[in-house]
Amino acid sequence: MRRITIVLLAFSLAGCFSFGNKDKQTTKQDLGKKDIQYYSNKTVTSLKIPPDLTKPNSQNAFKLSEYVSNIEEDTISFSKNELVNKKATSILNGFTNVAIKKSGQIRWLVVDKKVDSVWGLARSFFKSHGFAIKKSDKKIGVMETDFLENRPEIPDQSVGLIRSMLKKAVSARYALPIIDKYRIRVEPIDDGNKTEVHFTLNSMEEVITKAGGEDENTVWQVRPKDDSLETEMLYRFMVYLGSDHAVAREQITATIQQKKSSVEIVKGIGGYAKLKFSLGQYDTWENIGWALDQLGIDTEDKDVKEGSFYINIAQDKDKGVLSRIFGDNAIRKSYQVIVKQISSNATEVTFNDLSEKNSQETIDFSYKLLGDIAEQFK
Repeated sequence: MRRITIVLLAFSLAGCFSFGNKDKQTTKQDLGKKDIQYYSNKTVTSLKIPPDLTKPNSQNAFKLSEYVSNIEEDTISFSKNELVNKKATSILNGFTNVAIKKSGQIRWLVVDKKVDSVWGLARSFFKSHGFAIKKSDKKIGVMETDFLENRPEIPDQSVGLIRSMLKKAVSARYALPIIDKYRIRVEPIDDGNKTEVHFTLNSMEEVITKAGGEDENTVWQVRPKDDSLETEMLYRFMVYLGSDHAVAREQITATIQQKKSSVEIVKGIGGYAKLKFSLGQYDTWENIGWALDQLGIDTEDKDVKEGSFYINIAQDKDKGVLSRIFGDNAIRKSYQVIVKQISSNATEVTFNDLSEKNSQETIDFSYKLLGDIAEQFK
C-alpha cells in the first residue's frame, strides 16, 4: 500500500513541476558534469519523423511507440561522476591539437588531423554513444545521426529529498519523451592538413494536445535547441580526440559570450532577396554553412572558392499527400546560395533559381529562405 501511495505521488508531482526549455548558460564548472542518457540503438528502431510534425496537429497524432520498440533500461549514460562512459573515453594514444574557432555566435573545432581521420573518429564517437548514422555524404563532409530518445529527469533542486524516494519507487520517466539527433560537418583546411568540425543538435519533443479532454493526445513537435547539451557534446568530442580536460573547458567557456553577426536582408537583382553581412567572405561562408545546419537544409554540393552552396529544399506550399507518402524528397527543388565579398569587411549572400524560370513564386520563396537564415543570427 505504501509503495502504491509513493507511485501515485510520483505522477502527481510530475504534473506539478515545470520542465521548460530554458537552458542555463554553460560554465567551465558545468562541462563534464551534465547527465546525458540516450537509449542505445540496440533497442531503438528508426525514429523517422514525418515532415509535417513541426506543426502539431491533433488530427495526426504520432506516438513514440510507433518508432521505438522493446523499450528497456538499456541506455548510454554519462554520469556526473564520470566524464564519459567506458565506450566514450579517448581512443587516441597521444595528445591531439584541437582548437576552438569562432565567428559571431557560432563556434567550431579545428583538429590537427586530416579529414579522413576526423571523419572516422566522428562516426565512432556518436556510434559509441548509441547513435546510428542515418545520412553520410563524405563528398560534402556531412553526416547525420538518427533520432535517439533523451531521458530528462526531475532536477535535484526542484524536488530535493523526495526525488530520491521517487526514483526508488518507480522506474518510469517523469516527463514526456525528447528525441535528439546531430548533424556533423567536417571540412578540410590548410591544404587538407587540418579539419574543421561543426556539431548541430536538433531535438523534438512529445507534447500533449487538448489536455484533460476526451480527445487528449500527444504529438511530436520541434523543441528549442538545448545549447548546453550541444556544448557538452562538443566538449566531450574534444576530450575524445585527446584534448586535456582543463584546456578544453577553458577554450569552450571562452567562446560562450560572443557578439552576434550583423546581417541585413535587402532587395537584390530581379527582385530576389539578398543578405548583407559585415564580415569577410570566409567568415560569411562559415556563418551560412552554420545557418543551413541549424535549419536542417540538405546541401547537395558546395564550393568554397566559388562561394556557392547548392541546396535541396521542399517548400511548405508543395507539402501535401505526395510528401506524406513519399517524403520531402519527392517535392524538393534545387537552388544556389552564393557568398560574394564586395569590400574588405562586407559580403553579400544572393539566391539563384537554377531552373531560371524566375517566377514571382520563387522570388517570394527567396525572401522566406534568406529570412530564415537571417533569423538564425538574432
